[in-house]
Amino acid sequence: MKPHIEAQAPSPAEKASVLLLSGFLGAGKTTLLKRILSWQTDLSNTVVLVNEFGDVGIDGALLKASGSGVVELTSGCICCTLSADLKQSLHDIWNRFHPRRIFIESTGVADPTAIIAALEDADLTDLMTLEKIITVLDADYWEARENFGALFYRQLESAHLILLNKIDFIAPEMIPQFLEEIHALLPGCQAVPTIRCAIDPETLWMPADAARTLLKPMRLFKAFTPYENAQGHDPSPAAPFVTFSFEDHRVMDESAFHDFLEALPWDVFRVKGPVRFRDRTQLLNFVGGKGEWSDWNGETGTRLAFIGWNADGQAIQDRLARCIVDV
Repeated sequence: MKPHIEAQAPSPAEKASVLLLSGFLGAGKTTLLKRILSWQTDLSNTVVLVNEFGDVGIDGALLKASGSGVVELTSGCICCTLSADLKQSLHDIWNRFHPRRIFIESTGVADPTAIIAALEDADLTDLMTLEKIITVLDADYWEARENFGALFYRQLESAHLILLNKIDFIAPEMIPQFLEEIHALLPGCQAVPTIRCAIDPETLWMPADAARTLLKPMRLFKAFTPYENAQGHDPSPAAPFVTFSFEDHRVMDESAFHDFLEALPWDVFRVKGPVRFRDRTQLLNFVGGKGEWSDWNGETGTRLAFIGWNADGQAIQDRLARCIVDV
């Protein structure tokens, strides 16, 4: 029997945004979830839907109180146990909390296509929208991918963002190779190498349709790092992540700049900042092989910040300088 739904359909602006955390067993989904919950960010009116609390292992310092099937986290975030019926769980969550954001941490043997199908139920589409799928990929698993079957590939094929995790357990020279292979097989996704799922919050929060993302100028040049924890410390100081920047007030040739982006090595996975073209300045937000543009109303000029894995920053800056046409 179809469950009785009490909620009235909200306006599009009031719908809950759903972010699905996927990935094979042991890849690091729980580590990513704990990291998200530790960020100094507003998680009020957010629900985390998990398979079992025992599997989540949320640090006790994050817990404020517990009830039957529900744990209240810091910043007003609510954690709920996932029942066997996902659609019923989501309806119950909406009726109880009316959240603006829902995280679903699926089990490592869950097929994301089944979860996507549930979210496409006509009753649920009135209440919530699947905003983004983040798949955590153990780097060792990628090398042995032929052994894991169709489910493993479906978890990757459905992703908007793939975190190539545990790169500290593989040979450094394999990382750019794995990134290149991922992009060759899944050209529509973003791929970012991580240690313990450490990414900057902007990468996670950036919606799949990132063209509508506009960063505030005051935040643009704040130092950002993919391996920063909640206190701003690098948990792996020896990791060869590199950051560098490029600044120039002159005009960039638009065609040459796009060719520059196309030719970036896969191990340069984060670029952001304004770029000055002849008739306008636009804001670039580039993550894991995909770049999105938005309007820029700040000072003219090109000011780009880069993050890469053991990348040759000087060579990339030299190539970028060759895009300048206003001398």
